[in-house]
Amino acid sequence: MTITSTGPAVLDFDRCYRALQARDARFDGQFFVAVRTTGIYCRPSCPAQTPRPHNVSFVLTAAAAQQQGYRACRRCAPDSVPGSPMWNANADVAARAMRLIADGVVEREGVAGLAARLRYSPRHLNRVLTDQLGAGPLALARAHRATNARVLIQCTSMPMADVAFAAGFASVRQFNDTVREVFGLTPTQLRRLPRGRSRTPVSVPGAVSLRLPFRAPYRWQWMRWFLGAHAAAGVETLVDDPQAPLGWRYRRVVRLPHGPAVAEIEPGDDHVTVLLSHLDMRDLGTAVNRVRRMLDLDADIRAAEDVLGADPALAQPVRRATGLRVPGSVDPGETIIRTMLGQQVSLAAARHHVERLVAELGEPLHDADTGDAPSPHAHSPVTPPPEAPPPVAFPSAEAIAARGREVLRGPRRRVEAVVAVAEALAENRVEPHVGVDASELRAQLLELPGIGPWTADLVVMRVTGDPDVLLDGDLVVSRAAADLGLDLRDTARWAPWRSYASMHLWHHALAAAGEHV
Repeated sequence: MTITSTGPAVLDFDRCYRALQARDARFDGQFFVAVRTTGIYCRPSCPAQTPRPHNVSFVLTAAAAQQQGYRACRRCAPDSVPGSPMWNANADVAARAMRLIADGVVEREGVAGLAARLRYSPRHLNRVLTDQLGAGPLALARAHRATNARVLIQCTSMPMADVAFAAGFASVRQFNDTVREVFGLTPTQLRRLPRGRSRTPVSVPGAVSLRLPFRAPYRWQWMRWFLGAHAAAGVETLVDDPQAPLGWRYRRVVRLPHGPAVAEIEPGDDHVTVLLSHLDMRDLGTAVNRVRRMLDLDADIRAAEDVLGADPALAQPVRRATGLRVPGSVDPGETIIRTMLGQQVSLAAARHHVERLVAELGEPLHDADTGDAPSPHAHSPVTPPPEAPPPVAFPSAEAIAARGREVLRGPRRRVEAVVAVAEALAENRVEPHVGVDASELRAQLLELPGIGPWTADLVVMRVTGDPDVLLDGDLVVSRAAADLGLDLRDTARWAPWRSYASMHLWHHALAAAGEHV
């Protein structure tokens, strides 16, 4: 079952109840189970005894359950599940709003800011979200804050007052009331709960370690190849590590609303361990959301592969590489600039141009950002290699606009195009964010100098998470399609998963060339 919506979202009770009876973890995050007799809400895979049908209802969001007076189950922790793939699979206003809420827009800009980004009035947006998701933007943002608060309570030793404001609450009283209503415990009681491996507190200021779940299967060899092939020194580091669960780990600087942070990632079979350091804790939810999007952790990969595998020409490539994901973006502006620098050159050449830009204009991270505290790495299994260069944030659009002509090398036309796009980004003449409609972003990009269909499609796919972008202008994809006897002008049968088809074609070509993907 894949949950999608073109109008008001309606869940099929019988199909949801079958998933509940089977305790099917694939549906964790796609809907929540509200149990009337206990007053709690759970994930579908909750190990508790299955309630009778007449005692349950199903809702799309945790916020809807909370608004109806239900509290979160302590046994299955329903807020610590993969996000709903519905927010990427759909292009409607509710899905786009949910992406922005997860990115922390309401905490930073309020409901008015969220509505402005979506080009709706706050009143109309509230009506749309309430009709489709069972909760308005304030309730949805409140659920987001509650999750941030739980993570900070259980995964750090921060004082509760600091947790309250870092999680986005306006007052300690509001924080206390929300935690009690959502989790049925006071913040202090929540911190005293037995802690598993995912809840080891980090005492270093500006650091938090946590585990991010995902829906299996996941082909980590593919993501490792992609991250390593594009890694720019300073911004990113990928190293082999025999002690890591899958033999490697990855570190990158993430530019966030209140300053850059470092995300250090160790993938595992059923979760990803992430240490966030140099972090302004107000950015916790945003940082987690962006890491999840970069790794495509919320994909309903089974649904995509069921559709693609039904095509006889794609069936074998899909079987050979189950769990292939679409790498996302942690910074839309960075993604646009780096994609432009990769036009019509090899991966090595593109990486050279990016590294030169980073070396000249990157923003160094300093220990002063989080106080003169010792390094948090000793508190985490994720440790940077001693030879790694100091972390720097990718240059801002303002820095590239001001000094790009001094730093960039290559054809003058390309340099001028990159600088012009940086100026457009700095002046907000183009708005590449997770809440923009994919077709609207593509049209905006094509109006910019130096951006053609290939660049626009790749950026849209990575920034918005649109699962239905066919990279038919990519040379590697085209060659793979020819090798498999596929006509890229006739791919309607792959909808709405053409982004994943593009990845499988890309993978097919690289595997044929001997790459370990």
